[in-house]
Amino acid sequence: MDLKLHVWRQKDASDPGSMVEYQAKDVSPDMSFLEMLDVVNESLVQKGEEPIAFDHDCREGICGACGMMINGVAHGPQRGTTTCQLHMRHFNDGDVVYIEPWRSGAFPVLKDLMVDRGAFDRIIQAGGYISVNTGSAPDANEIPVPKQAADTAFEAAACIGCGACVAQCPNGAAQLFTSAKVSHLGLMPQGQPERWRRVRGMVAQMEEEAFGSCSNHLECEAVCPKEISVDFIARMNRDYIKATFKGDDS
Repeated sequence: MDLKLHVWRQKDASDPGSMVEYQAKDVSPDMSFLEMLDVVNESLVQKGEEPIAFDHDCREGICGACGMMINGVAHGPQRGTTTCQLHMRHFNDGDVVYIEPWRSGAFPVLKDLMVDRGAFDRIIQAGGYISVNTGSAPDANEIPVPKQAADTAFEAAACIGCGACVAQCPNGAAQLFTSAKVSHLGLMPQGQPERWRRVRGMVAQMEEEAFGSCSNHLECEAVCPKEISVDFIARMNRDYIKATFKGDDS
């Protein structure tokens, strides 16, 4: 099939950027979206033009690097799918496809479809870890963990930090990402000693970045490739309220 692509091109962070039209010819329905872009880039290189820059790494839906807006939807039309796992069979011959970088002031564009997601790294650095000495690795069954807590923690830990939640949110909010990272540690016994300090630090860092406020549009949950629930946002808010009354030493 043949597609008409409108791709955001931007030389660097200081360039204003613009949409540029390209033709994608003889696209196989079995290609992934990134493979389709690879083919377009090959044709651009053959013509001596600058290829389209985009983030990618594992191409297995694990790393979260392949973020882009496809026809106004983060990661494209297929629910619960990263861009690298989106196949061209979800498009039709003759479709017009608009491809843009993540839409967020907190994710400044570096080049074309590549953005700087360093704000997420700084949120993690503010508390998304366990620093207390827990000793050597215990046997798997030595510390009893309720199954419901373990299952919920695993659901939160599935977050790959791709940024789709921020890009799709009309407010550019990062609550879904932050709450997932707060919750998957806060639900486990090893994460309890720093539970309150963690949520205070990570929420404070999130607010220092250029993210907006959550107003329950639920767009974040709708486009999350791991389908993480907004219930984690409610859990983070409850923990944050409790943490504000516990003082700086907890």
